[in-house]
Amino acid sequence: MGQFLAILNVNIVNVATPTIEADLHSSGAGLQMVVAGYTIVYAVLLITGARVGDLLGYRKAFLGGLAVFTATTLAAGLAPSTGWLVAFRLLQGAGAALMMPQVLTLIQRNYQGAARGRAIGLWSLTISGGIVVGQALGGILLGFGAGWRIVFLVVVPISAILLAAGLKVLPVDEGGGRTGLDPWGLVTLSAAVLLFVVPLVLGRDLGWPLWGWVSMGLSVAMFGAFVRVERWVTARGGRPLVDARVLRAPGMRPGLVILLFGPATWGAFLFTSALHLQGELHLSPLASGMMMVPCALAFGLVGLLWPRLPIQLQRPLVPFGYVVAAPAYLGLGLAAGGGLAYAIMSALIGAGLGVQVAVTNMATERVDGAYAADASGALLTVMQLGQVIGVATVGTLFIALSQGHGTLSASLGAALAMAGLAVLAGLSSIFLVRGRVPSRA
Repeated sequence: MGQFLAILNVNIVNVATPTIEADLHSSGAGLQMVVAGYTIVYAVLLITGARVGDLLGYRKAFLGGLAVFTATTLAAGLAPSTGWLVAFRLLQGAGAALMMPQVLTLIQRNYQGAARGRAIGLWSLTISGGIVVGQALGGILLGFGAGWRIVFLVVVPISAILLAAGLKVLPVDEGGGRTGLDPWGLVTLSAAVLLFVVPLVLGRDLGWPLWGWVSMGLSVAMFGAFVRVERWVTARGGRPLVDARVLRAPGMRPGLVILLFGPATWGAFLFTSALHLQGELHLSPLASGMMMVPCALAFGLVGLLWPRLPIQLQRPLVPFGYVVAAPAYLGLGLAAGGGLAYAIMSALIGAGLGVQVAVTNMATERVDGAYAADASGALLTVMQLGQVIGVATVGTLFIALSQGHGTLSASLGAALAMAGLAVLAGLSSIFLVRGRVPSRA
């Protein structure tokens, strides 16, 4: 539920931006940071949040992140100006980055075998559910004329209840299994992610300025510096921010590649669909959100049923999922006029991408429990980067094609790009499942 609220908070704010702009007289840049600031800080601090959980205990880190998230959500709902709202959104992102990695880490450390698969299925379902509910709930609340503040304030009592429940039900762990925050690794990785994410998040609306391309070029250099720093820390007997043994675990590296391309298609699909449904098809935010329900339900259903399948079927399911998703994206472009055909293609996309639950499970099941936090931070960061890349690349293509021609014609071009990303994810999944002996634990 904590993860659900963190995801919900991204999409519910997207719906409220017009009323925020009118009420607070926000500039274009200010409004962009209200929406994007949360995502930027969240993406930058995910791995750091995972390490904090390793140091302090995952229960303490989750509840601490939830407390920060709750307080800053309340503050955002009461913000007197755009500047204050942006500041509180940045702090919200920090709270979410501290909270979210602990969810997957706690699952990895407390569940085994089929129960672990089901838990990861629920974990994935909350992500897709938070996206759809955020869009729909935002439309409902604003439809009642409650104003933009309600989209923040409605979350606060739920978060407070979760804090009280978490104190009772979350397993106690001592933390301290790893020492130190690896400050040099933290600085270089944070800089690399920041230099990469900021131009991708803001570049489209700013017309892809030169500084954005320079920033992305510098991010490549900073990622290289991060790798060298981590090797240096390891050679000195220290604890690197991301231990190389995590990346050497069977399935982890192909899993990371798949969880870059797969979420890229997901992020692009949600972004372009919202623009198309609320643009040329003139649907309300609520109706637009409802059109995503078949996709979310199919996504969650596949994730929940996957662990219950015979072991012999679990392995080939992963490439098959992307075989379903790729032509479904093409079908979505052909069915861009909406209606039943659009809903069916949306459901097929969700069913195909639902195998990402299996990918997460396979990528992490052979990671030593002592490095669960490293794996969680790496996977979540890559998934977030994938979504940002999908929105930036396919979203830019969609907007460019729609100028002067409308979103109906642009949908097919975007669908081709998303299908291509799904094919790349499917080809990568072959390396994950090839020669694999399924665990019967």
